[in-house]
Amino acid sequence: MADTSVRIDTSTRDRLKALAAARGQSLAAYLDDLSKQEEHQAQLARATAAFNRVLDEPGIFEAFDEAFGGVPESSADSHSATRRAA
Repeated sequence: MADTSVRIDTSTRDRLKALAAARGQSLAAYLDDLSKQEEHQAQLARATAAFNRVLDEPGIFEAFDEAFGGVPESSADSHSATRRAA
């Protein structure tokens, strides 16, 4: 993989280098890990949004109950409270 340069101010570079050093990494390795973590967080956010859209579908709990024998009471209570708060 070819290297490239990115222009950032020196205070940002210094903070990133310090964070990398604290993890025992080079700046390049730290930025690579950081980018992977950010991609993962974006994927989780998309998955969470899709999951919440499904939960908002009318009849989804009844369909779940029919297919899987019901949601345990503690989960059902938790979901109801969460949906009311949202």
